[in-house]
Amino acid sequence: MAPHSSLGLWTLDEAEGSLRQSMARLVVPTRGQRFHQISQPVNDWLKSAGAGDGLLTLFLRHTSASLTIQENTDPDVQADIIDALDRLAPEGDGYRHHLEGPDDMPAHIKSHLTGVSLQVPVIDGQMDLGTWQAIYIVEHRKGQHQRTVTLHYLGT
Repeated sequence: MAPHSSLGLWTLDEAEGSLRQSMARLVVPTRGQRFHQISQPVNDWLKSAGAGDGLLTLFLRHTSASLTIQENTDPDVQADIIDALDRLAPEGDGYRHHLEGPDDMPAHIKSHLTGVSLQVPVIDGQMDLGTWQAIYIVEHRKGQHQRTVTLHYLGT
């Protein structure tokens, strides 16, 4: 990609290389209700896939956890977000769905509010995240789980 004038815009130069895509699945063990950073294994995968410039899509294959881009320096931010989500969808609030335990339906609501997919630009083979940003799986359940993220890269 070449920079476009002084606006900081980028355009894809087809002569530099053709578009290609790569896909993989990242399995992440989670340990309770908290943020689990996955930025490093995702960047490692981009490197192994030979990524250049393009777009990365991440999709979490679960309905009781979510994906987010969030503050990576002060852990109080993550704790405050967990607390706020607990206030929005508390356990024991008279939910009809309760077959998988009292934390399951609140986890579905939290996942619905926060989302299960992200799109991140990739420049020179790395995610173009801000200085204080990282990608996290947010586990909304209390127990241990295996969460799977499908990664899809499209670019040069």
